[in-house]
Amino acid sequence: MKVYHTAQTAMKALQRNPMRAMLTTLGIVIGVGAVIAMMEIGAGSSTAIQKGITSMGANVLVVTPGAAATTGVRQGSGTRMTLEPEDCEAILRECPAVRNAAPLVGARAQLIYGNRNWVPDRITGTTPAFLDIQEWSVDEGEPFSQRDVLSANKVCLLGRTTVTELFDDESPVGKEIRVMNLSLRVVGVLRAKGANMVGQDQDDILLAPWTTVKYRLTGSRLSRAMSVSRGSSSSSSLYPGTANNSMLVRFTTIDAIMTAARSTDEIPTAIEQMTSTLREQHDIRPGDANDFDIINLTEITKTLSSTTTLMTNLLLCVAMISLVVGGVGIMNIMLVLVTERTREIGLRMAVGARTRDILWQFLVEAVVLCLCGGAAGILLGHGGSYLVRLLLRWPVETSPAAIFAAVLVSASVGIIFGFYPAWKASRLDPIEALRYE
Repeated sequence: MKVYHTAQTAMKALQRNPMRAMLTTLGIVIGVGAVIAMMEIGAGSSTAIQKGITSMGANVLVVTPGAAATTGVRQGSGTRMTLEPEDCEAILRECPAVRNAAPLVGARAQLIYGNRNWVPDRITGTTPAFLDIQEWSVDEGEPFSQRDVLSANKVCLLGRTTVTELFDDESPVGKEIRVMNLSLRVVGVLRAKGANMVGQDQDDILLAPWTTVKYRLTGSRLSRAMSVSRGSSSSSSLYPGTANNSMLVRFTTIDAIMTAARSTDEIPTAIEQMTSTLREQHDIRPGDANDFDIINLTEITKTLSSTTTLMTNLLLCVAMISLVVGGVGIMNIMLVLVTERTREIGLRMAVGARTRDILWQFLVEAVVLCLCGGAAGILLGHGGSYLVRLLLRWPVETSPAAIFAAVLVSASVGIIFGFYPAWKASRLDPIEALRYE
């Protein structure tokens, strides 16, 4: 008997009781649907994490001040201001594994433009190197320059959220906003980044030269400065290209230093080099604890990604259990079908059907059941992941590999769990089968 006729006979047999066939495939439908949904949600989460890594910049390391201690009680990281601009300069000069570095100074204040006001999530003072580290570009206007940092010019960059709140649809480039009692000219608008992995709006930001934020905005005083030196052979690598007109700020503190390693593989080397450089900068004796901390953001994102993968795999294991249960259900129904159709099997054998024809018929019936259940499961899983994205705003991503795997698994379940009933049917004695009541 040809395969086509075998399949046709199997389909006719299943159409005799469509309700039973539908209920038989229910386990497969649920299992495949769960697999598809979990893989699409997991793929969406992984993509979201990768976007978070990209938005934070590649291979980012953040140096934060150490912890102050009062009567033996450590107050926590950042309570002791131990970082200076010279530390950032030393990292750039003495750490070959570091691609770039930028000082960070934070503030919080209300922004005012006309009759509108807004308090951004972050007011950050830094250098143009910050944009390189964060892999952040400017959509409108241009970024502030090293000369602006050097001269503490009253200029700033705005994120998209801040622009929307203050200017609505109006272009802010060239306009002035007021921050406390300081007027800042907007020189550019940052490219929209959206929320990061923890849900923080990265576009709700104002960037300005760190010297402007430190000395003009927050009111910190300059303890000691080296004024303009012309023709000097000494220049700070923090302000490249300013050897003939530089102001090197001494004995002032910054909130943090953001750095970027040259590659992911060089992150451990960069951490070692920065640790050694900063210990030397801060005159820390051998055996004494560091007065700074280095946070590896890449490791944090790797941990989040591995956690997401682990949870997805656990859920997939649960979904696979549903597939096994569905396969057992199909085996049970196929055994019932063999019993119900014993006389039919005996009659077919009596008129010349061979053992392998009976085997193939029942095996094809089991595979068709599983494939139908797999198709319904794909629709159920894809629809479920779509609802998750629509209702819960959870990131999902269609996975062709998951669909192909679902079809393959469905056919495999049909073959594995349908083989024994088919084999049992093919081994029936024709005479005994014809006598069966």
